Amino acid sequence: MSHISVLLHETIDALLAGRNTGTYVDGTFGRGGHTRLLLSKLDEHARVYAFDKDPQALAVAAELEQEDPRFKIIHASFADLKEALAELGIEQVDGVMADLGVSSPQLDQAERGFSFMKDGPLDMRMDNSQGPTAAEWLTQIEEEALANIIFKYGEERYSRRIAKAIKAAGYIDTTAKLAEIVKVAHPKWEKNKHAATRTFQAIRIAINKELEDIEIFLPQAVEILKPQGRLAVISFHSLEDRLIKQFIQKESTLEEDSGWGMPQQQKDTRRLKKVARVKASEEEVKANSRSRSAWLRVAERLA
Repeated sequence: MSHISVLLHETIDALLAGRNTGTYVDGTFGRGGHTRLLLSKLDEHARVYAFDKDPQALAVAAELEQEDPRFKIIHASFADLKEALAELGIEQVDGVMADLGVSSPQLDQAERGFSFMKDGPLDMRMDNSQGPTAAEWLTQIEEEALANIIFKYGEERYSRRIAKAIKAAGYIDTTAKLAEIVKVAHPKWEKNKHAATRTFQAIRIAINKELEDIEIFLPQAVEILKPQGRLAVISFHSLEDRLIKQFIQKESTLEEDSGWGMPQQQKDTRRLKKVARVKASEEEVKANSRSRSAWLRVAERLA
């Protein structure tokens, strides 16, 4: 299945806010859907820089580099945003976007090991050129730590039973084996959802440091935005969306400043103002079921 970019027009329209030139960053190139639409709306003087860790995404991006001199791909996590751009002499940009979802090709290719829907090697790495595979990681982590990760990142209430079963199984080399172990250990799961859904999500998030990278990325994105520059981030599950929501809330709220014995005063430390929160339309969900859980949050940099 080819990757269908979620909230495509909503994201680009919000990011540009009526502009047709400037410097922009796509923190998660994927298969380039958002980047291509962005480039189509920009003039010849504009520049777009994209980040990705996935070798297949980088190959697609390299082709786009040859097609369009306004575009450059950077092989790195968006957590390296500020440093990587500084090396290119870029200190401020007009907009930053990120689509935090796993791409359809990653999910659909069995050899990537992200999904239990097709049996394949238990890998799950976004950048499969480095770091331990999920199979290796599961042999290294202690049972209690694994249970905590499944509970925290998968929001799985039966995390301890599942972790115990995984560790008892020894080396697990395929997605089908892991899915079956979780299914047997799981006493009850949601209707129309596989028993291993939450566990697979938790392991993927952990080995790719997905939430840590988001926490590192967001402050950097704000720091490099020009006044009136926009931040647009698409999330696909509550853990991601909560991080983005809390960050924007914190950055757009007046800080209470009270000295000893003095009345409280509000100190203006705001760097952002909220612009929008957008959910995929019914039409988009019908065309692409993976957009069902997607939320786009948009904020603007204050002067």
